[in-house]
Amino acid sequence: MAFSMLQLFLLGALGPRLVDELGVTPTLLGLTTTIGFGTAAVLSPVGGRVVDRFGPRRSLVTLLLVSAVALALIGAAPGPGFLLAAVALGGLPQALANPATNKAILAAVPPARRGPVTGMKQSGVQLGAFAAGLPLAALASGVGWRGAVWTAAATAAVAAAWALRALPADPPTRKAPPRTPSDGDEERVSHGATGWLAVFSLFLGCGIASVNTYVALFGTERLDMGPTAAAALVAALGVAGIAGRVGWSKAARPGRAEWLPGLLAGGAVGAAGLFAAALYAAPLVWAGAVAAGVFAVSGNAVSMVLVMQRAAPGRAGRDSARVSAGFFAGFAVGPPLFGLLAQADRYGPGWLLVATEFAAACAVATTWAVRERRRAPRGAA
Repeated sequence: MAFSMLQLFLLGALGPRLVDELGVTPTLLGLTTTIGFGTAAVLSPVGGRVVDRFGPRRSLVTLLLVSAVALALIGAAPGPGFLLAAVALGGLPQALANPATNKAILAAVPPARRGPVTGMKQSGVQLGAFAAGLPLAALASGVGWRGAVWTAAATAAVAAAWALRALPADPPTRKAPPRTPSDGDEERVSHGATGWLAVFSLFLGCGIASVNTYVALFGTERLDMGPTAAAALVAALGVAGIAGRVGWSKAARPGRAEWLPGLLAGGAVGAAGLFAAALYAAPLVWAGAVAAGVFAVSGNAVSMVLVMQRAAPGRAGRDSARVSAGFFAGFAVGPPLFGLLAQADRYGPGWLLVATEFAAACAVATTWAVRERRRAPRGAA
């Protein structure tokens, strides 16, 4: 999970260096996120079916190898055009990540432990944020941003070799069994839940991607932070996200889990407010980074727990991919909108836009939770 989205965090953490050395404008920096996650959103439905058919080990090894290639190409980029093409390639690992890891958990972890294990798994994404924001950003200070990205690429290749040796073999690929009437009923229930979660994830992804992509640039351009200190904001976001994803996923038990996405999105609105307030009291940017990790970033982990709780048999990969597609679409849409405001040095309205996106996610999730609660007594009867 860390490697599947490492390119996003590296582009955010190294954004000030890319702006200076590659001639990347703030708007183009947002476009890199759009290209990567737009590709992931388009490929996610196919990725889910691939994982359901071929199994998690093959999918995870492929994910890590493609991540290594994409990172190596990003490090070799001579200009913005090549950079965008390399980022597009990095969309494939993102499309495979949640379906493959969720499928592995369903196959290997008892139901009672799936929530905490999913939280730990999802915290890998934030481990990538920490790695980009602290050790790799520090390495970039010594060997340059290209050397830091190539180091990440080599590490991904090593992880692919480890996964091939360490993970249990996938079962033989088989054709789907004949469908029964009950299969259709289960799929309709699952499809309805994932539809709501996909829309929630769309708005959540818009806000999170803007924070990931621009918080370091915000620190350097408006808060007089150096590049390394600004990158540490991404690391702080990552550490808080690890704690939040593990803790909230552990709390996401049936009957309670449905209410958590709305709660977390509401907390994320407060995080966006802290970023806006940092324009007047700069230290608040650190509180905003921590709050964004604890609340906004954790929302995606809880949605994955809900997917596994509700997935119809044999559809965990496809249902995970559907929710992930919404999340990735948000990542594609959010940063360019924020980038237009950042380009005009209007960070205050930018953080207000992020707050609005999180508020929309809160409204969608709360509406769905209310509907689910109203349905529960009839379903139980």
